Amino acid sequence: MPVITTNRINTPEEAERVLAAGHADMVSMARPFLADPNFVKKAEQNQSQLINTCIGCNQACLDNAFKGKRATCLVNPQACYETELVIGNAAQSKNIAVVGAGPAGLACATMLAEKGHSVDLFEKSDRIGGQFRLAMQIPGKEEFRETIRYFANRIDETGVKLHLETEANADLLKEYDEVVMASGVKPRMPKLEGIDHPEKVIDYQTLIRDKVYAGENVAIMGAGGIGVDVASMLTEPVGHTLDDWLHEWGVDTQVEHPGGLYPFPDTVSDTNVWVMQRKPGRVGKGPGKTTGWIHKKTLEKRGVNLLASVTYEKIDDEGLHISVKGEHKLIPADKVIVCAGQESVKPFEEQWPDFGDKLHVIGGADYAGELDAVRAIRQGVELAAKL
Repeated sequence: MPVITTNRINTPEEAERVLAAGHADMVSMARPFLADPNFVKKAEQNQSQLINTCIGCNQACLDNAFKGKRATCLVNPQACYETELVIGNAAQSKNIAVVGAGPAGLACATMLAEKGHSVDLFEKSDRIGGQFRLAMQIPGKEEFRETIRYFANRIDETGVKLHLETEANADLLKEYDEVVMASGVKPRMPKLEGIDHPEKVIDYQTLIRDKVYAGENVAIMGAGGIGVDVASMLTEPVGHTLDDWLHEWGVDTQVEHPGGLYPFPDTVSDTNVWVMQRKPGRVGKGPGKTTGWIHKKTLEKRGVNLLASVTYEKIDDEGLHISVKGEHKLIPADKVIVCAGQESVKPFEEQWPDFGDKLHVIGGADYAGELDAVRAIRQGVELAAKL
């Protein structure tokens, strides 16, 4: 009987591996074609490195569909907007500077260059990717590196001039016809006694970027998408294999139990983690409608303490002092990780008025709420379409 298989097969190489091994007769794809409608053409022409790979985030396709909104794609905002978000050739080629090589800046710079503009992309760090470089280190989000790989190839393909380890300033940018500010975000540090404790407190960016050991007892301030991701990363079992994952979720590959499912034990982490939020209600749901429950269930299975209605009091050598509905508690944390939102990075903001209408602000630099790559990339492409 012919067998068609599907789900998370998002590259031509993986599809060929499935077919060559005889696991299926055909491969079906859906989300990968939202990410790149030219998937098959590029595969046929041996240009798979140019495919805009689906990263399985669900944030703009399935999440939208289950909210009754139009499905689209995080990495390809033109998906299902093909007649509205049209990218034509530039009427006049301009010299354009883009500041910041995160998702918003990358999307804007490469699309501007494709239209025929001369584009200089400035990035103060030594590599592109921005927040995606942090995201790809979270278990389950490793495929975010594919978007960085895609844009790296797009930079070469479109002729964007990339300037790494270059911090743009007003003098550098004043000669350009248009300036796009996509300088991203930084962690917001709440006002709290002891928030500057040199040994106890660390922000999420530093923790992930520098791979800092957080200790055996960890308090996480903030239960949004970032806080949940950090908790998942800290409680991920060392050497976690596919078999471990299957066992954790009760998948019986030998089909010795009814339906191929068996009662499975919780995988309690050796790291004691507390995830806290100020507001009442459920903790750890995460931002995704279709994936939030998975993150919450994972944290519960690993024994993470989820606390709502928390008032932060102070941080000292003992740890994090809080109260929950009026009851004082001490979290004996080795590290307190701040995941309490972001602030826009706005370099030389006092000089922005000097640029007038030729300055355009997108992504986290425009609005630093909960990290939203859907909005950031869409802003980048929509701006490129207008210029």
